[in-house]
Formats: sequence, C-alpha cells, structure tokens
Amino acid sequence: MSTIYTNEYLKTLSRTKTLTESLGMFSAQSEAHASFDIFLSHSYLDKEAVEGIYIELTRMGFKVYVDWIIDPNLDRTNITKATATIIQNRLKCSKALLLATSLNASVSKWMPWELGYVDGHTNKCAIMPVSEYSSSPTLYKGYEYLSLYPFIVKQKNRIQEEKLWIVEASDEYVVIEDWLIKNTQPYKRNVKLF
Repeated sequence: MSTIYTNEYLKTLSRTKTLTESLGMFSAQSEAHASFDIFLSHSYLDKEAVEGIYIELTRMGFKVYVDWIIDPNLDRTNITKATATIIQNRLKCSKALLLATSLNASVSKWMPWELGYVDGHTNKCAIMPVSEYSSSPTLYKGYEYLSLYPFIVKQKNRIQEEKLWIVEASDEYVVIEDWLIKNTQPYKRNVKLF
C-alpha cells in the first residue's frame, strides 16, 4: 500500500529514536561533509516531524542535510549573504532537494528560495508531502507551483522492502535510488503505484 508521510508518524519516529540515532545526529555536527544525497528543505516550525524524516531517510541509507543538525550554529532567522552562501554551498554538494511540505511550510522564507535555486541549477527536486491526517497519496494535491514537481510515496517493492518512489502520476514513477544515482526520471509503467 502506498503512503505519504503523516505528522504523527514522523513525530513518533522522532520520539522513539534509538540512542545510536541520537548520538549519530549529534556527531553529524562535527563531521566533515563533502556531499549529501538529500538536502531536506523544511520549516523549522516542523522540527519534530523533520527530525522524523531525517531518521527515516538515514535508516534507508541516505546521507541527509538538515541545517540545524549539520550546521547548528547557522542562524536562518537572520537572512544574510553569509548564511545564503553556506546554504548555497550545501545545496551544491547535495544530489537532490526534497521539500517537506506541511502547514508551516507556507510561512518559510527559505524554502521557496532553496527550491528555486536547485530547480534552476539541477532540476533535481521533489516534494515530500507531510499530511496532518491522511496517508493516502490519492489525496495529495500540490498547491500552486509545487504541483509542477514530482512527489514522494513510500511503498514496498517486489521483494517487500520499504522504498521511496518519485511519482509524477500513479502510473509514472521511479525508485528514489535510481532518481538520485542514475538520474532516471519517473516513467510510464503498466502497474499503478496507487
């Protein structure tokens, strides 16, 4: 069954993270980072849910950039050229951008800027819907310009492994690893994902 992420699921991941995961997040601050698989664009107001996304993605083996985890001294409330340069450099060394949408995302000043920056340079952007109530991907509708981008759905593959899929339509999708590594774009399939 295909699902999109719910706030409750992500907050539960955050609240139940293991000691190893907590230590991993803390040690990520001091590591030298040359590159990331995913730059996670989000609203800081969704911090607990975003921590859940970070945990989910790192459990799947992805190297993820979240500003307040990797660069905790970065003050994103103060928009300066120095802050913008740091964020630009992190965007440049990331393979793709996932934009975590939520009720709070619409008030973020950084998220549209980050999306525009990556879209203009690499076009490797996808929406990660975070729903308040429903995990059904059939109910997801990207608002305004976000409807131009593919979105993320979680579903088991043929060998029953939980995977993330980049989706343009229920019959047009690709597994995230192929999208990130091989630059494969979603394509038409004979089987609908949802």
